[in-house]
Amino acid sequence: MKPSSEEEEELVQGVGPWDECFEVAVQLALRAGQIIRKALTEEKRVSTKTSAADLVTETDHRVEDLIVSELRKRFPSHRFIAEEATASGAKCVLTHSPTWIIDPIDGTCNFVHRFPTVAVSIGFAVHQELEFGVIHHCTEERLYTGRRGQGAFCNGQRLQVSRETDLAKALVLTEIGPKRDPDTLKVFLSNMERLLHAKAHGVRVIGSSTLALCYLASGAADAYYQFGLHCWDMAAATVIIREAGGIVIDTSGGPLDLMSCRVVAAGTREMAALIAQALQTINYGRDDEK
Repeated sequence: MKPSSEEEEELVQGVGPWDECFEVAVQLALRAGQIIRKALTEEKRVSTKTSAADLVTETDHRVEDLIVSELRKRFPSHRFIAEEATASGAKCVLTHSPTWIIDPIDGTCNFVHRFPTVAVSIGFAVHQELEFGVIHHCTEERLYTGRRGQGAFCNGQRLQVSRETDLAKALVLTEIGPKRDPDTLKVFLSNMERLLHAKAHGVRVIGSSTLALCYLASGAADAYYQFGLHCWDMAAATVIIREAGGIVIDTSGGPLDLMSCRVVAAGTREMAALIAQALQTINYGRDDEK
């Protein structure tokens, strides 16, 4: 359901020094969603990046260029970490400056195949602290937002995570990651097998880490884990999950490191710990070392 004009107005109101930034992010996410919805049914020019499964299209570039150019006009002193610019060689460094962390299309493989689980994600950090996140599920016109200390919402409705603590009653979400070599696939499948042996209700892969994390924030799933995602996949969603009452940590069980290319998220600390303890690590390096 598309947010009404009243809900959009409510979403962009708030108290804090970054109100204008948040309002602009909401409007840009909605504009980007219109572009993506239109392009979803059209022919696409597809290229690969790090692997045959790591895809990029002209729409990824178009949406990223739109978001970054508009933000630069409004906030010329701010810094940017954006997926396609990083893939083209830009450094991925989170400083103390106000920084926008952008994924123009999360779920590009879905987008290429016209599978409708796709989103645009805009996160914002200051002093290396995540301040807000805006994620637009383009095909369903759902706008997920979270602001530090102000709650998380979907189209104006407050989000609340699941309070499940028993892995045997959990629905767990994950994503495969771009590596498809035999050793990586063996560990990936082994991790799924461990959770299924622990009697988890199910393990799901939907093709968009950003939206999987939003489903967790909404209480539709109990946990999420992944090796091989990036800071632009996690930044906005991390704020939304935390503001919905959830936990986001490193796969080691320690604090989240946004640049580590790995994450565990859950509705409860107990569930997050159980997932982390079950996992065998897949090494993807770090975003800030590439």
